[in-house]
Amino acid sequence: MTARTFCLALAAGLLLAGQAAANGLSEDEQRMADWIDAHAEDAISLLEETVNISSGTMNPYGVREVGNVMRRELDALGLETEWIEMPPEMNRAGHLFGRKGGEGKKFLLIGHLDTVFEADDDFQAFVRDGDQATGPGVDDMKGGNVVIVYALKALAEIGALDDIPVVVAYTGDEEKTGSPLAVARHDLIEAGKWADIALGFEGAVHYDGQDWGTTARRSASSWILEVEGKQAHSSGIFNENVGAGAIFEASRILNAFYDEVRGEEYLTFNAGTIQGGTDVTYDDQQNRGTTFGKTNVVPRKVIVHGGLRTISVEQLARAKANMQAVLEQGHPHTAATIRFRDSYPPMKPTAGNEQLRIVLSDVNEALGRGPMPALDPSRRGAADVSFVAGYTDALAGLGALGKGAHSPNESLDLTSLPLAIKRAAILIYRLSNEQ
Repeated sequence: MTARTFCLALAAGLLLAGQAAANGLSEDEQRMADWIDAHAEDAISLLEETVNISSGTMNPYGVREVGNVMRRELDALGLETEWIEMPPEMNRAGHLFGRKGGEGKKFLLIGHLDTVFEADDDFQAFVRDGDQATGPGVDDMKGGNVVIVYALKALAEIGALDDIPVVVAYTGDEEKTGSPLAVARHDLIEAGKWADIALGFEGAVHYDGQDWGTTARRSASSWILEVEGKQAHSSGIFNENVGAGAIFEASRILNAFYDEVRGEEYLTFNAGTIQGGTDVTYDDQQNRGTTFGKTNVVPRKVIVHGGLRTISVEQLARAKANMQAVLEQGHPHTAATIRFRDSYPPMKPTAGNEQLRIVLSDVNEALGRGPMPALDPSRRGAADVSFVAGYTDALAGLGALGKGAHSPNESLDLTSLPLAIKRAAILIYRLSNEQ
């Protein structure tokens, strides 16, 4: 090396170090940030490739095809990949897991391959308009899947990935989870037990001019209320031999839910559909039913299908018990039952999650974005990270910034994709180097 070359290299190194210090980033972190910016279009190309593959939950072929693309990327990074099959009767595609060893803190990175848009939906293609892109799953959550891959690539670029134990879990049925949950989420839960830190990569949240960190998410359960009454001529309603009928009893129960069960912070429940009359059918898988009745007949049957969200398993148990207690105060000649189906557990806010948020907030400030306060849990739905949050410290919402998820207006701010990749890569880097 000549003296002039040495001086130029030294000057470049000092400039890089000075830039990193000014930004609040270390030299290695700045190198990752620069690499991510240089490969932003590559990340967008991967996003486009996966969005253009239709992968509604009930389209196993499409889910597998997206999995094949992501498997290609994980294989190139040196991860040992595995397609985890589900039993045929579950009618789900399965999951893609990628694993690598190391000696440091163990990270579980969570995404999902499926979308809510099935193969017969009109919304099927990636469309770019400048810095905005629309398409099925562009936000929820094929953008987050790309963030995982490119964060790992950035870590590999500076040689930091070698010592970081990682499991990447891409589930294939997040939008409509297979049953039983003990099978559908077995491998994810086992990975959560293994991990020291779990990170979920669904979309980030930005409002009121500020970025927000997700340390808690509420559960998702459903409930079906069935009410029986005594069918009779309506001239006899309310007398001691006929009673109030099924619809009045169902109305009493729903009103009591509103008056007596509602009120706890973060507890919400919704009655989504109701069928009532003489003859009622209801398919809770298709959310469709039929009703027949007459104004001069006391109704015999009511079926109500609703949802329930809570912030903790204790609150979930309490809500179920309180709803059940309402049923036991019934009108004469009526009977009611309620059954619950739990889909996603709550991700309760914990001290460990809060410590992760503090590190993430520091990263965000170092990137010039400002602090990231903890997001109100009522502003987010449930997600796969909740299945592991009971076993390890966890953060969610580490994807890019999008809007309109689950709608034909779903879009992503493409300028936020490299930002999300930087946040994730630097967060993992700092956490892996913490004592």
